[in-house]
Amino acid sequence: MVGEVRRVNRSSLGSALRELRETSGLEAKAVARGAAMSRSKLSKIENGNTAPSVTDVDCILTAIGVSDEVKAEYMAAAREAATEVTAWRLIRRLGYSRKQQQVQALESQTTLLRLFQPSLIPGLLQTPEYVRAVFARRNLTEDQLERTIGARLARQSVLYSEGKSFRFIITESVLRWRIVPPLVMVGQLDRLISVSRLPNVDVRIVALSARQLDFPGHSFSIKDDRTVTVEMIHAETVVTDPRDVALYVSKFERFNKIAVSGDHMRSLVEGIRDELLREQETD
Repeated sequence: MVGEVRRVNRSSLGSALRELRETSGLEAKAVARGAAMSRSKLSKIENGNTAPSVTDVDCILTAIGVSDEVKAEYMAAAREAATEVTAWRLIRRLGYSRKQQQVQALESQTTLLRLFQPSLIPGLLQTPEYVRAVFARRNLTEDQLERTIGARLARQSVLYSEGKSFRFIITESVLRWRIVPPLVMVGQLDRLISVSRLPNVDVRIVALSARQLDFPGHSFSIKDDRTVTVEMIHAETVVTDPRDVALYVSKFERFNKIAVSGDHMRSLVEGIRDELLREQETD
């Protein structure tokens, strides 16, 4: 582990991160690679020309290999601005494949991931065909699309990591949303059923027939009790204030109470899958 605990504020965060890296003896290119960012972006952060996001700081500290105490101090400084908004156009400029690598780095550090999704199959559960359908709508070149698909699929290996738990809540409407052809969706539903049998993965479905306790709103993911990532139409928002994180945890648990799980969940998914198969047989 690297570094000693020191007082650091948001304005001096970049230079403090540079000092940590230099003390560790790691070259900038090695840390940039470990943090899934470009060497130039790391340089801008260290020189104070770019304000790092909470995600940036988390990834850099992990790449350096600091102690838990040091990480807590630096993350506190990064969270002084409790909510961050990054426009999708900026993420597109970064590159969707690199964004997937950043998400992968964060997921690798997360012990409990809770994800609520009323719009799409969660990325960690998507088949290659489904991933392609999602990102084909982003006007990427074929090369960019292939790299992004590969990066998203690479994230899924975390599902098989020991010591990690995943809880997914998906609304039934997601399973019926026609963003892919019926037979492709059949394969996607089979994937859901398969992954739901992993001992550390809990997949639940909010049935349309259930009496609802809350409104879906938008998708969000909770990493431990540290951060919440919310995907909006124009941007991605990262919430770090513990009071706000608690609101999302509470919302997740309300849906968790009415969602079906285990064999009941698999039965519901199989029913929708069989509907799609019968539809194909009558065409």
